[in-house]
Amino acid sequence: MIYTVTFNPAIDYVVYMDGLEIGETNRTVREEYYFGGKGINVSWMLNELGVDTTAMGFISGFTGRALEDGLHRQGIRTAFIELDESEGITRINMKVKSNGGDGMKETEINGQGPKITEAALEQLLGRIDMLGDDDMLVISGSVPSSMPADTYEQILARLSGENGTRIPVVVDAIKDLLLNSLEYKPFLIKPNNGELEDLLGRPMETTEQIIEGARELRARGARNVIVSRGGDGSVMVTEDDEVFVEGTMPGKVINTVGAGDSMVAGFITGYIHKHDYGYALKLGAAAGSATACSPGLGTKEEVERRMSL
Repeated sequence: MIYTVTFNPAIDYVVYMDGLEIGETNRTVREEYYFGGKGINVSWMLNELGVDTTAMGFISGFTGRALEDGLHRQGIRTAFIELDESEGITRINMKVKSNGGDGMKETEINGQGPKITEAALEQLLGRIDMLGDDDMLVISGSVPSSMPADTYEQILARLSGENGTRIPVVVDAIKDLLLNSLEYKPFLIKPNNGELEDLLGRPMETTEQIIEGARELRARGARNVIVSRGGDGSVMVTEDDEVFVEGTMPGKVINTVGAGDSMVAGFITGYIHKHDYGYALKLGAAAGSATACSPGLGTKEEVERRMSL
């Protein structure tokens, strides 16, 4: 089973408008909603690709129940910790896409989300303690201000064994959250090109520089490193120091939200099916590309089509 953790999930409410007038009543021309959060995106794509997955994290209030019900309707298992509504409710993020004289503009208003108590965090850690040898854990995204800054480290320490974590753990985070995780030897990390530059404090402009940077993160503890490069494809350095370079797939990019999470899900799917890092990276690239060229997360059919290109 692949478990994902999303500390602060959301319902993303997307509205399209012909124009936006501040201080006036505005009407939409179209609306959409999505269940958001990096870990939830990973679970969604895993489920789409036929992989058993359970989404973990925290929900609260009527919005949290709606999010969980929506995931169940999509066939995704959940093991959320439900918080007391007095601590706040699962957030709704408003994304306003409006046509102006100079093209489409997007305005975002992101909710805060509920306060996560120490007792709730301990409850989540207890569930993570129960994961078995055949499981994998994906931890991704930021840590809410109500939680300890070392939450990632607490989780990894609970899973720590002699040669790293006792089950494979994927960490998809930025800056100190990622750097402080490396001592626990996570199975996979996936910074993008800009995040790699931030982590190492120097430009990463060429494939050779990116390979060297990925090797540096491996030397610090990561078993496998994928660096996503947007329109320039992706690079992977494996635990055996093999290097794989995957180019871009054709298509018009219309959506970057969830593309990296889809790539993680595609890679995991490829790896557990064939234990072949080259194949896994290609499937990850196909899944990420399918989402980037779709209005929401990509479909299994679109991923398979891109695998055949």
